[in-house]
Amino acid sequence: MKASSTVTMKDPMTLIHFISALATALFACATCGAADDGAARAAHAGQPLIGQPAPAAVLRTLDGGTIDLATRYGRRPVYLKFWATWCAPCLQQMPGFERIHRQYGKRIDVIAVNAGFSDTEADVRAYRARHGLTMPVALDDGSLGRRLNLRVTPQHVLIGADGRIAYVGYLDDAALHAALERAAQGRAARGRVAAAPARPVALAPQAQAARVFRVGDKVAGLDLPAGAAGKPRGLVFFSPWCETYLRETRPATARACRRVREDATRLMKRGGVDWLAVAAPLWTSTAELAAYAKAHPGTPRVALDRDGAAFAAFGIRAIPSVVLVDAEGRVARVLGPEERGLDAALRAVRGQ
Repeated sequence: MKASSTVTMKDPMTLIHFISALATALFACATCGAADDGAARAAHAGQPLIGQPAPAAVLRTLDGGTIDLATRYGRRPVYLKFWATWCAPCLQQMPGFERIHRQYGKRIDVIAVNAGFSDTEADVRAYRARHGLTMPVALDDGSLGRRLNLRVTPQHVLIGADGRIAYVGYLDDAALHAALERAAQGRAARGRVAAAPARPVALAPQAQAARVFRVGDKVAGLDLPAGAAGKPRGLVFFSPWCETYLRETRPATARACRRVREDATRLMKRGGVDWLAVAAPLWTSTAELAAYAKAHPGTPRVALDRDGAAFAAFGIRAIPSVVLVDAEGRVARVLGPEERGLDAALRAVRGQ
């Protein structure tokens, strides 16, 4: 007689252990795909950066000071970790990040760079206190992230003592720790000892501040699909994962994204205004944006801001935000995530 494969668990502790093990396995299955996806995105973003001079930039710190990266390069390695308070893998990696700072802080400049995307200074300050972070915490205005192809959070960028980008990654794994050890010991990727620079390190040029369109400015030079001539335009700045991913980590933002999507859809159906939803490049690909559009039929057409230039052009650092442009192509109104009254603002733009 063939033995049954059914397992009977009469011991309550055995059942508890089984459920715990099953939950752990399910969690691992759920997160391994995301980890692989994040690692692939970071690798793709970092590929053109490796070996290039690191960008010169001055970062504002949470304590009111500044960090001039150009003065750090050539002195010792610099490790920049981009992160966000709403980012689940960032939270998972924070204890390890603090350990890295304690281990390498005397040999590598370790800097926590908040990506400045849908985060406030108060959010960052509370997060630092809650997790006991002791490394310098800097606040990016988006410009450094754009120059370093920020596509995921967290994103690790390691710059060698020679001032060149040595490593870009997503995971806190053996590859990251090997890169840190090489940098700390002054070794290049192939194991050769890096010579001390005889003259100042050649830096990538300091990026010029992007022009920001203010109310009354004529909008021009944006790499976005053209709008209908002679019509006002509504630009919705968003991320396709806002309503789902942020539901747990930032529920108020998730609700705001849904509200703005529904408002824009309703107003679009009335006609008279050209609507375009502009997605940030963080955690978003062209295929994912197309899938989002398919899942939300009847909503405004979508476009990917591939390098973040459109977000920068209007000074958008939080989602959802709406920019209303009048029929003459001038910025008429900018509404942030917490601002309501899109109907009234649109009527004012149209002179109704």
